[in-house]
Parts: sequence; C-alpha cells; structure tokens
Amino acid sequence: MTTLQTVFEKARADKRAALVGYLPAGFPTKDGAIAAATAMVEAGCDVIEIGLPYSDPLMDGPTIQDAVHRALVNGTRIADVMRTVEGVAKSGAAVLVMTYWNPIDRYGAERFARELADAGGTGTITPDLTPEEAGPWREYSAAAGIDTVFLVAPSSPDERIKAVTDCCTGFVYAASLMGVTGARASVSSAAEGLVKRCRPHTGLPVCVGLGVGTGAQAAEVAGYADGVIVGSAFIRRLLDAPDEAAGLASVRELAAELATGVRA
Repeated sequence: MTTLQTVFEKARADKRAALVGYLPAGFPTKDGAIAAATAMVEAGCDVIEIGLPYSDPLMDGPTIQDAVHRALVNGTRIADVMRTVEGVAKSGAAVLVMTYWNPIDRYGAERFARELADAGGTGTITPDLTPEEAGPWREYSAAAGIDTVFLVAPSSPDERIKAVTDCCTGFVYAASLMGVTGARASVSSAAEGLVKRCRPHTGLPVCVGLGVGTGAQAAEVAGYADGVIVGSAFIRRLLDAPDEAAGLASVRELAAELATGVRA
C-alpha cells in the first residue's frame, strides 16, 4: 500500500509538489468512479481523495453538489465507497476518503476506520470535525493505521492553526479561501500566507485546495505548498462529457496538465 509519507517523500525528492485529485464514489457510476480515478493516477495524480456522498455537503459548491447528488441517486453507500477505495488503491496511489463526520459517526467510527484500512485506504479528511471533538476518531484511526487530515482556513488564528495541525498526521489541508469548493479564475492570494502561517506549527506537508483548476494555477500553488488539491475541475470534465469514454479521456488530459504544472 502506498502511504502519504512515501508520496510526499518521493515528491520532495523530485523537487515538486504532490498532485491530489478528488472524485466522489458513485460518480458518474459506481464503476465509472474507479475508472476515472485510475485514469487520473495514470496521468499523474499521486493521491486520490474519494468523496463519501452525503445529502448535506455544506462546504461543497454546485459542481460537487451535482456529482454527489448523482452518486446518491445511483444508490451509493459506504460499502461502495470502500469498494471504490480498494479499486483505486490498486493503481498505486495513496487513497483517502473525504467525508463529513455524521456518516462515520452513524456507521460506527471504529468500524469505519478498520474497514477503510482493510480496503487499502491511507486516511481520511474530515472538514467539519473539530479538534475538540476529534480525540476518539484519532484513536480509532491510529489503531487502524490510517492518517487523519483536518482543515485550516485563512480566517484561522495562529492558536487555531496549532490546534488543527496537532490533530493531523498525513498532511494539513489549507483551504485557499473562505467559501465553498469550485474551480475559479485565480487562486486566492490568502493561500500562500496561510501555508506560511502553518509552517511554524508542524513539520507535516501542507496542501492547498479550493479554486485550483488549471496547470498554471497548479504551478503557482506548487511554488509554496507541498501538495495541490483539485476536485471540481475533474468533476466538471465528467459532467460536460457526452459519454463515459470521453469523460475518461478528458480527466486524463486535465491530470496530465496539472501534473506538468506541479513540476514546473
């Protein structure tokens, strides 16, 4: 199994940032999600985040909301998320699950951590789980051998950044802006400052997400961050494609462009 540590060590040795791609399980279909994520890896993604479809995605913009809705209509459940993780992990990428806390809590946190590890998953990103409430989840994750990733935002004061980074074990997710997910014309100017503010509090890699969608933007973020996270831009390629084959070709093309960007 590829771990986050080995991914970032390799990227560092190559003098580049890691490329992290996101897709929800069950979109465009259950098998199509595995095929699309695998194509992204083959074209240059180092890490894949598999989204757990949820009916109330508070931090997600309209593009991801659309994809998640389609995944739910397709009947995607946690068992399908685990199967997606297992399928994508065979590509050689490190695979995480990005999910809100409620589905884990209802499923059973210890069970979720154990099954994710058994599927070949390397960790989770839980955007709405606060450090104050994360203790049991961190314990279950550590016991299962998976990483925990939490988010910092431009509005986070330094003491909050320290509290969040202290809970992280895989990397720190730096949200580039205050707002929902979605590709944008430019990356927020607050992102670089946020990464710099994280450095004194952690030796972990700091990855920037929200708003990145082009190779040029990936190159810009790679100039100051350890990883570049892209989600909505991949989903938009699949949403706009006339059929699944065209969608696979399109996400492969975008992944290659972004992979060139993080190496620029």
